[in-house]
Amino acid sequence: MPAVLMNDSSAIDETLAWAAVEARDRRFDGQFVYAVRTTGVYCRPSCPSRLPLRRNVEFYSAIDLAQAAGFRACRRCGSTAVHGVASIASRLATLDWAALERSLTQHGYAATAPVLAREECEALVRLYADSTRFRARVDMARHRFGEGEYKYLSDPLPELIAELREHAYPHLAPIANRWAEALGKKERFPAKLAEFLAECAEAGQTKPTPLLLRYEADGYNCLHQDIYGDVAFPIQLLVFLNEPGVDYTGGEFVLVEQRPRAQSAVEIVPGVQGGLVFFTTRERPARGTRGFYRVNVRHGVSRVRSGLRHTLGVIFHNAR
Repeated sequence: MPAVLMNDSSAIDETLAWAAVEARDRRFDGQFVYAVRTTGVYCRPSCPSRLPLRRNVEFYSAIDLAQAAGFRACRRCGSTAVHGVASIASRLATLDWAALERSLTQHGYAATAPVLAREECEALVRLYADSTRFRARVDMARHRFGEGEYKYLSDPLPELIAELREHAYPHLAPIANRWAEALGKKERFPAKLAEFLAECAEAGQTKPTPLLLRYEADGYNCLHQDIYGDVAFPIQLLVFLNEPGVDYTGGEFVLVEQRPRAQSAVEIVPGVQGGLVFFTTRERPARGTRGFYRVNVRHGVSRVRSGLRHTLGVIFHNAR
């Protein structure tokens, strides 16, 4: 099959690309997307929607480039998905949520095999350089948080991140409610993310909290909790965007649990590119001889020994 990308891996052979669009040729899905100026959407080459006029079409070698240009994904062809990869909602739905809940409740975290494709991870890493997509940048050393930096994304969130946040939440809300019940709390979390964010807004928490983090060699993150107001969801997730042991060494994800009248316990999560880690935001229930008790949890990142480490953090509550 001929390739539409030229030698510099970004310029596109537009004649060949348009021919693929006209033929709705699935073989070219994943090589590029096309965007329609009159509708504001971008599509796969195989999209079954009505063929646009050629003069209204632009071509992009990557989804994040189309999004950066202001286009949104076509809902009909599912253009946010990498060729051959299911939608974010479908991928999350196939996870073993019963096993994930057991791990979360027993250990404070649950890790998965890769959920995001390598191409999706690389697109998110490239997004870090686009300052227009972020509302704030934090230098960890300046605030004595560690060594490295992170950026909070602004609304509207990039589509892949918005889908992760939206479609992971309904699986986690029942777990969060069972935790609240076990700890004797009155609060309960609604079934849909939009309803929960409305509760955040009522509490004055309207700023989005998903963020991208970047560490160079000797970078690390001190133990902390991601609390941004009175409303807080008890579980959050991170995504490893680089390949541990290949793109960087060290930089393990660290969880420390402070147990009543006992020594603190440490969990080390090395991770895998595209894999998710669901973990406790602040506290979780642990079963004792007299029922459940409260375990306080903080998280951080061990020192990166070499290379470059990027992660995506998805926090479900918004910030003041």
